[in-house]
Amino acid sequence: MQFLDTITSKAVTILFILLPLLGLAQPKDNSPYSRFGIGDIQDPNFFFSQQMGGLGASFHSPYDINTVNPASLSYLRTASFDVGVSARYSALNERNGPTTNVWSGNLSYISLAFPLRNALNDLLDRKERDIAFGMGFTLKPFSTVGYNISSRSIINDVGEVDSNFQGTGGTFDVAWSNSVRYKNLSLGVNLGYLFGQTVNQSFINFLDIPFAESALIEEKLSFSGFMYRAGLMYTIPLNDTKVEVGQKPISARKLTIGLHANSKTAVDLENIAFEGTGTAEFGGQLRNALNTDTTLISSSLPSELGLGLTYSSGDKFAIGVNYTATQWSDFDSNVVNGILNDSQKLSFGGYVRPNYTSVGSFFSRVFYRFGAFYHKLPTQIDVNQGQDIEDIGLTFGFGLPFFYQRKISHANLGITLGMRGRNTVIEERYARLTFSFTYNDDEWFLKRKYN
Repeated sequence: MQFLDTITSKAVTILFILLPLLGLAQPKDNSPYSRFGIGDIQDPNFFFSQQMGGLGASFHSPYDINTVNPASLSYLRTASFDVGVSARYSALNERNGPTTNVWSGNLSYISLAFPLRNALNDLLDRKERDIAFGMGFTLKPFSTVGYNISSRSIINDVGEVDSNFQGTGGTFDVAWSNSVRYKNLSLGVNLGYLFGQTVNQSFINFLDIPFAESALIEEKLSFSGFMYRAGLMYTIPLNDTKVEVGQKPISARKLTIGLHANSKTAVDLENIAFEGTGTAEFGGQLRNALNTDTTLISSSLPSELGLGLTYSSGDKFAIGVNYTATQWSDFDSNVVNGILNDSQKLSFGGYVRPNYTSVGSFFSRVFYRFGAFYHKLPTQIDVNQGQDIEDIGLTFGFGLPFFYQRKISHANLGITLGMRGRNTVIEERYARLTFSFTYNDDEWFLKRKYN
């Protein structure tokens, strides 16, 4: 039973690591586009995959967690703990207006996944199995809201009016993932729960009316509902890797086809709308509440379909392409700002690793990742007259291997250079810096043997 004690101690240690991080995991953003819909929808790919443009549908690894397609978890050979943080610099250019520079940052995700049977046990027992299982737990933001917009206008019979719009908050997705693989076919499912709250405030100050109290309109929107995603992966070996004793090993070349999908799922919304007057400072203490109303609403999260194809040659090289379509027009709640359109994303990328067996050169063992993506956003803004809002970018990254307690782990550094809202009323050019740490441990579920 010693291996069970080891598992328990590791799980408790990771739990203590997770608890303070959970307290910090509040969505933080600074984007005028997050004012519409339910906010900016976050990329579900972990950073190692984002650095390749986003290959979640068809990429699997023995050391990296991929929950976009839960079928990938049965390919894990070690327990993996992955946490990611990011920082974003944006230059917002209003049409015929000034450019605003903003910084934002966020704890992006926390995930723990592991195979349910340790491969070292089979190696020690000299067994070859056709079946494998994987499981994982993940917490990550689903959407974020963060904006602060000010404008000044003149209204007939009222005079000059100063308006300020602010939004904060977001939603989270906590998921339990499971996968089973038989030979080259793998199936998986994410079972998740969506929760969170967004706050949108409009503060209006009447500058030309003496002693006028400022008006405040506030809406708090709470989300709750269950989610799921099913996935499939099929790997086609392209060469025979078995060699005679004494011969040089051959890289396993393979082609992986991936698919993930989910149907519409119900989500409950509670909207608390407040109208009143307050002090001249935005967010100040209210003097008078004119109206407060609470509404319970049922809506649907959108259906989604993702397809992908990835070619890899051992640990030396990989390249792939993914496509995802999400039916955001299915989200029919009338309490969010604006109408949502269906979204699409096409991504392309891969990695190069010069020599993963090199002893003398660290940089020969590094993953050099690259990618590109085109994303048609679900956001629709009236002043754009129905024009699509696009997010286009290039991605680059490094997977830096290191050894800790005789176990290999990775630090992933990446950058995304992109442009959102090209030729629209607000054009955003941004650079996003990402860092994630993946710790791998091959002693989970290891049966100790004594002579």
